[in-house]
Amino acid sequence: MENRISFLRNSIIPRFAFWFLLLVSSVCARFVVEKIDITVLAPKELQEKHEGAAGNFGVPDYGGYMTGSVAYPDKGALGCQPFEGEKPFKSEPSLPTILLLDRGECLFALKVWHAQLAGAAAVLVIDKSDEPLLTMDSPERTRSAEGYIERINIPSALVRKSFGDKLKEALKNKGHVWVKMDWPMPHPDNRVEYEFWTNSNDECGARCDEQMNFVKNFKGHAQILERGGYTLFTPHYITWFCPKAFIDSDQCKSQCINHGRYCAPDPEKNFWEGYEGKDVVFENLRQLCVHRVAKESNQSWIWWDYVTDFHIRCSMKEKKYSKICAETVMKSLDLPIGKIKECVGNPEADAENELLKTEQKLQVGQGSRGDVTILPTMIINNIQYRGKLERTAVLKAVCAGFKETTEPSICLSGDLETNQCAEKNGGCWQDINANITACKDTFRGRVCECPIVNGIQYRGDGYTSCEAFGPARCSINNGGCWSETRDGRTFSACTGSKENGCQCPFGFSGDGTKCKDVDECKEHSVCRCDGCTCENTWGSYECKCKGNLLYIKGQDVCIERSGSKSGRFLAFVFVAVIVGACIAGYIFYKYRFRSYMDSEIMSIMSQYMPLDQQHNNEAHPEAEPLRQSSV
Repeated sequence: MENRISFLRNSIIPRFAFWFLLLVSSVCARFVVEKIDITVLAPKELQEKHEGAAGNFGVPDYGGYMTGSVAYPDKGALGCQPFEGEKPFKSEPSLPTILLLDRGECLFALKVWHAQLAGAAAVLVIDKSDEPLLTMDSPERTRSAEGYIERINIPSALVRKSFGDKLKEALKNKGHVWVKMDWPMPHPDNRVEYEFWTNSNDECGARCDEQMNFVKNFKGHAQILERGGYTLFTPHYITWFCPKAFIDSDQCKSQCINHGRYCAPDPEKNFWEGYEGKDVVFENLRQLCVHRVAKESNQSWIWWDYVTDFHIRCSMKEKKYSKICAETVMKSLDLPIGKIKECVGNPEADAENELLKTEQKLQVGQGSRGDVTILPTMIINNIQYRGKLERTAVLKAVCAGFKETTEPSICLSGDLETNQCAEKNGGCWQDINANITACKDTFRGRVCECPIVNGIQYRGDGYTSCEAFGPARCSINNGGCWSETRDGRTFSACTGSKENGCQCPFGFSGDGTKCKDVDECKEHSVCRCDGCTCENTWGSYECKCKGNLLYIKGQDVCIERSGSKSGRFLAFVFVAVIVGACIAGYIFYKYRFRSYMDSEIMSIMSQYMPLDQQHNNEAHPEAEPLRQSSV
């Protein structure tokens, strides 16, 4: 009941309707506390089974059990302050420590957090009196609680005062106290049935963020279990009704559809600005119809894709929360929009809506299951899940719903591949020509994120658009810009000097994705000289002059292309003179070169001539007398 009242107060219900709904809920609501079994193993005289109320945070060991040694701190038994020292309490070294703490003065979650920091494996909180047990709820995230709630990884339970006192007395007598904590999970057959009570609103604070993060992270597991026929999943949404006395009020009209029958709190807590509660109810109904229509075609798991994509693409925080955006998401997932519209019906009609009427009935618990009064709520095999709404913790609880040895392989391994990108590219953006896609297959299921290809980053929403940016973007599919080739000439609107965007080159006009040739002859001041004519070409233009005149583009003038006959004769004579001079020069050069070479050779040879003459002069005097004597 305490949780029910807190939930109603925190929900933005109009003040005039709050006490009415509170009265109704007080009479009709049946909040069931989920129990765990706690069996004392030692000392022998205390061997007995007791009940404990599972805490709504941490990670309960569903389908398993924990045997541990109980310890009670000598100081700080309330657990509201961090425990001091390496081993602040005594327990059996060979067994996990189950810490016993007293209720009061601070949040349940804070006590468990301090126990976890001190090395405890689980916590039992002793109630102040022997009254019916209640659920230790996870507190709203405040500045003081923000840092530890998500990091609590140990289980906890609230126990009656009489049971706690017996444990403390046994510890006081220096005895060993061992207990076994057991988290039972029924498994009536080989299929686990589970429900998730949630909300499409993303502006309700930390709890809404927690829900959407869970959907995104758990999606891959859920879809594999559903595809394999191992589980039957059903989403649900909580709605309220408007009291008949206030149906025609502005408050009810802004928060309700179908003439006050189905209502949701105003997202901004302000009836006169932003989105209205009926916008939330309308989208909740649309998401229910997505699941129903997808289930009819044996593809019920598409609900996870739709909800994830809607949250990303149609966020209320970004002012995109609308029917148009929702239908865009449906189209990307190839959902039959017409059938979904038919399922939704007319929210303005003064009549019951079949789906929402059923939802309100299902909020009331059946059998051992209590009413659904807290968002978010996970129900597994008709047991309300207690613990942190986190991927691995919930997966373990779902897997505990299978009989031993019948669980699927996903329950034995956290690694998986969904291969969702193989079918219609997962509803993500893709460039078929360049074989590039924004679809990524992860353990969480399909994710639409613009890729990095060959070092080139793409950016966009990943669903309808991705554009390359950076200096090298033109190397892939021309950067998504216009490009065309004609007669061996190629023009492109992509330039590496720009980070993004496309710009038509000179001679073309357009937005860069499409470019057309500019007729410079008509649109620009070109070829304006006397006697000029202009002819447009692809990407440029050509100017021509009349007669034999030659066009000079830089000066935009025409000059004579050829001269007179006398001019031609003089030019011939000039050329002939030049040619003759060149020939004469060549002959003169050859003559001078030959003379120079001869003189050089003679000079070299003359160096050897005196030796021969000297030899001849020395031999001649001896020969002369011989000639005389013979006479």
